[in-house]
Amino acid sequence: MRIFYDTEFIEDGRTIDLISIGIVDEDGREYYAVNTDMPWERILKNDWLVRNVVPSLPVRNRRILETYLKDSPNTHHRPGLDLLSLDDTDITVKPRNVIRNEVREYILATPSPQLWAWYGAYDHVALAQLFGPMIHLPEGIPMWTNDLKQQAMCLGNPTVPTQQAGEHNALEDARHNREIARFLDETARGQAANA
Repeated sequence: MRIFYDTEFIEDGRTIDLISIGIVDEDGREYYAVNTDMPWERILKNDWLVRNVVPSLPVRNRRILETYLKDSPNTHHRPGLDLLSLDDTDITVKPRNVIRNEVREYILATPSPQLWAWYGAYDHVALAQLFGPMIHLPEGIPMWTNDLKQQAMCLGNPTVPTQQAGEHNALEDARHNREIARFLDETARGQAANA
């Protein structure tokens, strides 16, 4: 069964640190987690992440973030750690080891799991690194992720459905990946029927 997922992460060319992960499957099961062990200070120094990913995370002092987002990046300082923080009372905020165990259980509970993502190379690394080096990937978890963009290219690169809301929220992005897959399935059937 296909599992569609997305991760949000911070990377510096050497490391990829998980921020959040969203997973959905063809039967409608869903999973979402925000990594309490993420490098929050580094994230707050990255304006793109502050403007695109942090708004989808459960944070304390959201008003400070909303004020910041209304202004130009050059108007005032980025929110500091003392002003903006993850809301660790939210049930989706979990330590990395809990996320690792829950992701493993989710995938292994799926019959014949196939991982799918949109431009999924970095997503696969972020997922695999939950378990440490690639050789520690638990048996039964695929060592690769199928790429929806690659599938689209094989079908002539049709215009896929646009995500209506929630972009850069890992769960919303995973749901959208499932929608893209269904669209590509229909496209492939149409092409086969017309061949």
